[in-house]
Amino acid sequence: MFAPTLLKDKVALITGGGTGICRGIALAFAEHGCHVAITSRKIEHLEPTRDELRARGVRAMAKAADVRDAAAVAGMVAAVAAELGRIDILINGAAGNFICLAENLSPNGFGTVVDIDLKGTFNMSRAALPHLRAQGGSVVNISATLPYLGTMGQVHASAAKAGVDSLTRTLAVEWGPYGIRVNGIAPGPIEGTEGVKRLTNEQSRESALKNCPLGRLGTTDDIANASLYLVSDAASYVNGVTLVVDGGLWLRSARMLGEA
Repeated sequence: MFAPTLLKDKVALITGGGTGICRGIALAFAEHGCHVAITSRKIEHLEPTRDELRARGVRAMAKAADVRDAAAVAGMVAAVAAELGRIDILINGAAGNFICLAENLSPNGFGTVVDIDLKGTFNMSRAALPHLRAQGGSVVNISATLPYLGTMGQVHASAAKAGVDSLTRTLAVEWGPYGIRVNGIAPGPIEGTEGVKRLTNEQSRESALKNCPLGRLGTTDDIANASLYLVSDAASYVNGVTLVVDGGLWLRSARMLGEA
């Protein structure tokens, strides 16, 4: 679909890059010649993927950091830039979620998801700005379709992701003059990911398959391909957009995760 040299000698920093959607993005970028740094809170989630990246012939590093901790993020970003020489691409994919109705949700539970998803995206973007600004670059924020639906049991994640979408638009305007494009991707249910395992059941999975116009769940390749497009020169005039990648499912469903 894309040339194998699409991202040759670019450097990408990917949060949550050891598992799930962001692991798929990291591996796809490496296949297209990109050097990749991955980060998450626990180094053991990163090391196997780092080794897979290196096996693809690119430079790769793994460094643990909690995106909620601005000081830790700043240190990690500086270490990535020092070891890999630059940062051209930032993928903000770290996220937290669970099912809980608003009436049962504690302030701490609400705040934790907002801190990871929204504040974490801001912390990472702000820390990476000087490196992206040096030569121009691209940011992709992984969002969700939840805030478009009023999804029950997801007030915390919906609020956080709505904030991420707003952050995407504002940073696109502020940072466009620096040669930095800021976009987002809102995935639907992605087969084989921890989110689908924890947030759906057999009933809701069947409902998603029935209601999706394309008749299937998404794959990590679907999100990786969308990411490749958004960070490549093919999207050089795309800025401030959150691209929904869910087969049209969000247009037909607004049920609580876990229900039919």
